[in-house]
Amino acid sequence: MFDRFDSSRPGDSPAGGKVGHSTGPINHRTIVIVSDQTVTVLSRRWRLVVSLMVFLIPACNSSSTPVATTAPSPAAGLLATSKPVVLSKVFDLRLPTAPVNPSSDLKSPVFDDVARSTGLNHTYETGEKSLLLMVQPTGGGCGWIDYDVDGLWDLYLNQGGNPSQVRSPDQPSDQLFRNMDGGQFQPVTSLANIDERDYSQGVCVGDFDNDGFSDILITNVGLCTLFKNQGDGTFRDVTEATLDQIAGWHSSAAWGDIDRDGDLDLYVCRYVNFDRFHPQICRAADGTQRMCQPNEIDPRPDELYLNAGDGNFKAVARERGAYGPSNKALGVAIADFNNDDWPDIYVANDATPNFLFLNQQDGQFVNMADVLGCAVGSDGRAQASMGVAVGDYDHNGFLDLYLTHYEGEWSTLYRNLGAQGFSDVTAAAGGVSMTSPLVGFGTVMEDFNQDGYEELVIVNGHLDDPGHLGIDLAMKPQLFSLSGLKIIDNSARGGEYFNHRYIGRGLATADYDGDGDLDVAIVHQNTPMALLQNNSSRGHWLQLRFIGRASNRHGIGVRVTVRSGEDVFMRELAGGTSYCSSQQPVLVFGLGNRIRPCDVTIQWPNGIRQTLLDVAVDRSMVIVEPTDGELQQ
Repeated sequence: MFDRFDSSRPGDSPAGGKVGHSTGPINHRTIVIVSDQTVTVLSRRWRLVVSLMVFLIPACNSSSTPVATTAPSPAAGLLATSKPVVLSKVFDLRLPTAPVNPSSDLKSPVFDDVARSTGLNHTYETGEKSLLLMVQPTGGGCGWIDYDVDGLWDLYLNQGGNPSQVRSPDQPSDQLFRNMDGGQFQPVTSLANIDERDYSQGVCVGDFDNDGFSDILITNVGLCTLFKNQGDGTFRDVTEATLDQIAGWHSSAAWGDIDRDGDLDLYVCRYVNFDRFHPQICRAADGTQRMCQPNEIDPRPDELYLNAGDGNFKAVARERGAYGPSNKALGVAIADFNNDDWPDIYVANDATPNFLFLNQQDGQFVNMADVLGCAVGSDGRAQASMGVAVGDYDHNGFLDLYLTHYEGEWSTLYRNLGAQGFSDVTAAAGGVSMTSPLVGFGTVMEDFNQDGYEELVIVNGHLDDPGHLGIDLAMKPQLFSLSGLKIIDNSARGGEYFNHRYIGRGLATADYDGDGDLDVAIVHQNTPMALLQNNSSRGHWLQLRFIGRASNRHGIGVRVTVRSGEDVFMRELAGGTSYCSSQQPVLVFGLGNRIRPCDVTIQWPNGIRQTLLDVAVDRSMVIVEPTDGELQQ
């Protein structure tokens, strides 16, 4: 089975696609496998074999890295044990460390756009401006995926085309770019058997069948497309056989294990009831035709698809209570927002109140956004929400939210105060004036310079026709630092990219160059995309990736707490987030000038808790979930 993706030699997939990197100098980054008292050092070209061996090797104890694993009490309704378990399947990838600033207050993150030099040549096309179709301004997503399981993160980019035309060979296709060792990307769309020519909006990556090979959902204005990864370098369209769906305008989507049964379920945002083939006509006051606005079009309720575990999904939004009859959804995040160990669903709606569907732990959801203070802004009005970022920016152990909005409003920072609910602290943090003139879309909350504080990257761009508004649609992107409880605009110090204007939409993070920090892919409408390589002066750090066994394969929903002395950092591997895009499933902790070993606690989606003691900093670790048998040892 290893021959399928043996990246130590070039080779052809069964479908004729290249699946191996060309031979050349060995990359000297290493993977250390801790197994009993044996340490095996592998070159990066053998990462694939390491990842596939997870299916084959039994549990083994280690005398070199103490790893205690426990479960919650039986009262929580989860697996429980009173005896800690030693788990040694932790793959430790030591990477070069960037210079460490001796101060805990590091400089602004710095990025360089390297899309062109790395071979990423892609432009999302919206169609002719004269069409004035409402679906044109909203599309343009991206998704990071290691589709060939070689340890290098590839990039899927969807496409629009002419929205007035049906899917046909005349329409442009989505694109898949393979990350070749050395930082170059190579288009492999046809080799991977990808042919998606509908009018697409977003990309959602997840391993829905837990076979170790990530699959891809494309949200379209029509029917979504689900590509199953065949494990041989190719994909197969399994939409008709798996998804019970109704045609409509789909925007963002998110994978998450909402019932904690070990496989990924799917939440799909559906925007408004707009027929691009027979469009509603909207006119300005002088009678001229203009683009319709969301308040003029009826909403389309979202859908929640439950994974049956046999390759089929069932639409259950209404019967499970994850349903809002007046929503116009554009963004979604699946994470545990109330710290009860069950995943909730937050939905960013356009010009209608947002939803927070709290998981009732019995298969049902209840929308508590109004009660908990994250449905509308502090002025009591619904905002035009597009993108959503998730992170614990104030280090209080609860996940906060950041939402991008339309011009004249402000992008909102909701601070999660636990039992007290959420509070719109944007004004107190100084973030109103810097966002109110702009139209925000994709956004992420990450510690890009690894100083222990979160940053926000936001892409902006108008969405109305310039003939109606008389303005330029392009807008500058933004880079904010969340220092303490304040928002600091570091856009001018973030690199040349932030000095130019774009019509920005999808945004997704990944460590594509394998240096331990997060880089950013950004999609623009009608101009080439950007790949922002992170070249920041950095602090100390930890990077964690996950392999689930009882839980879903990539550990979506994993929550990790890192303790360094008296300081505590928490992150969760949330489903969805940003706008129409998928991030690499990895957690990166910035530790600033904290150089001492840390204690790391991992809570898996099924409730199992695993503790790693005295973990040295400045390393990337792949952590394998313990099994029931290991818990009983």
